Amino acid sequence: MEEDFENLVADVFSRRCTSRTVLETITSRWSILALAALYEGPYRFNALRRRVDGVSEKMLSQTLQALERDGMVLREAEHTIPPRVEYSLTALGREAAEQLIPLISWAEGRMPEVMSAREAYQGR
Repeated sequence: MEEDFENLVADVFSRRCTSRTVLETITSRWSILALAALYEGPYRFNALRRRVDGVSEKMLSQTLQALERDGMVLREAEHTIPPRVEYSLTALGREAAEQLIPLISWAEGRMPEVMSAREAYQGR
């Protein structure tokens, strides 16, 4: 295991960079929104799906699995009838969300400039 850590390449601009797959996961459209929503607190699957408006059941499931695989999301299943499954952020996921939330705020706040740029681009 220690040998695995010695082979890590920590240069995002290098094709051998081992962090690229993590960046790919956390910066996908649905991952950013799922992380931001879970930053608000734990959610059951359908409640999270309603919160992240527009995501399909399949995409949310795949997104949560990828985030769980990378240690960002904790999936807790209670063996009840019907089964109760709740998703929450791990410490690592919380840290990632804290980095992404300002980006979301920035994007929301800069939409007038983005829309102007899009109009100017279309007018070329």
